[in-house]
Amino acid sequence: MNYIIDGHNLIGHIAGLELSMPDDEERLVELLQRFGRGTPHKLEVYFDGAPAGQAGVRSFGQVKAYFVRQGQTADEAIRRRLAKLGRSSAVWVIVSSDRAVQAAGREAHAQTLRAEDFARMVQGTLEGRLASERSSPEQTLSEEEVNKWLRIFRGPHKKM
Repeated sequence: MNYIIDGHNLIGHIAGLELSMPDDEERLVELLQRFGRGTPHKLEVYFDGAPAGQAGVRSFGQVKAYFVRQGQTADEAIRRRLAKLGRSSAVWVIVSSDRAVQAAGREAHAQTLRAEDFARMVQGTLEGRLASERSSPEQTLSEEEVNKWLRIFRGPHKKM
């Protein structure tokens, strides 16, 4: 799945994040990076209210963050993106609880997902990965395997 995310709309639904935090946008991008890691997901997140000189697009791995300049809204930028995608918008999911943004997504034949539902999905996915990592025992090599690797790395001319 590919996601177009109304960033400030989503922040209010992520546990531990608040719009009043000075680094709320950075934290959301980091969370989305962790969510997307190891998946084919493309994630685009739109934030409005970027001060002069800070507007623009920045790539963070598979997350593209669009910082929309003051005087414009993320909603408008999302609508422009959908128009640019045309028919391919059908493979994108619009993440927002804003009814106007959802309507624009449906009109463009994209799927829509409320921000609170996406937040639960992201947090559930990350918690599941963490639990899986904790339950996976670290594998150790047997003495035979260690000796085999030593022979390989030593090569025919090295002595240990």
